[in-house]
Amino acid sequence: MQVTFLGTSSGVPTRGRNVSAVALRLPQRSELWLFDCGEATQHQFLRSELRVSQLRRIFITHMHGDHVFGLPGLLASLGLAGSCTGIDLYGPDPLRDYLEGVLRTSSTRIGYPLRTHRVQGVASSGALLLDDDDLTVRCTPLNHRVPAFAYRVDQKPRTGHFDVERARAMGIAPGPIYAELKAGHSVTLDDGRIINGASLCGPDRPGASVVYCTDTVFCQAAVELAAGADLLIHEATFSHAEAALAYQRQHSTSTMAAQTALEAGVKQLVLTHLSPRYMPGNAMTPDDLLAEARAIFANTLVAKDFLSLDITPAEPATA
Repeated sequence: MQVTFLGTSSGVPTRGRNVSAVALRLPQRSELWLFDCGEATQHQFLRSELRVSQLRRIFITHMHGDHVFGLPGLLASLGLAGSCTGIDLYGPDPLRDYLEGVLRTSSTRIGYPLRTHRVQGVASSGALLLDDDDLTVRCTPLNHRVPAFAYRVDQKPRTGHFDVERARAMGIAPGPIYAELKAGHSVTLDDGRIINGASLCGPDRPGASVVYCTDTVFCQAAVELAAGADLLIHEATFSHAEAALAYQRQHSTSTMAAQTALEAGVKQLVLTHLSPRYMPGNAMTPDDLLAEARAIFANTLVAKDFLSLDITPAEPATA
């Protein structure tokens, strides 16, 4: 999995940062998933190396404009391109009505399947939002001024590395049968031997995991959702000195994000959704927020627009 930040500002765009959007690239299935879609997200796609034609799922955290105002334009452009096979859209209850109203009053026709899924019930119950052959998605309610949700994507464990040399030593000729064995299946050879593919593979390799958490003040639900994740993307709208303002507006400080990462035991934290008040040249800058967070959780980065990160889980130890 690979994440690309398409927007990292809060509230309004700046010259260097657009508003919220994060793309999750799934190269093994030639898909893109999008988390939030602030104004001009489709322009950010054009400035990146991502292929919007691969977009299949969009997850919206909440209905504030800096997270949804880019959605109608992006969906309309996908329709005009004529190559979209369908989009699954997940988010708060008002999302469907918002989209239907905008598309209807602008006489915009969506010529592909657009399926909307309300997440509130699933988030409250703790059930899986999505479960397919390779990935699961969970979500949880956050603490914000309007209903908001964090999302977690987990890649299911993958079969361990296939021992090609051992297979050859057993007299198994290379060919399509190797794919069956690598998948852990049992196969019958021409000589009648039954080979269990799992016996030729190493320990299962853990899948990658990423959590996207914005907008919220510090909350235990986010800690629980992020437990043990490879990557936590967390909002850091304010500096620690402005904690009172953060509580008032139900946003996180840099230190709240770091505390969430520390308590959850994640491998890496990336700060996003920074207030424009911390633009370079001001009294406090993103570097100051980074220093505050690293004092609590060392493995922290501050996101910039178009930053891409590969999510690589640790391989199991070998004897």
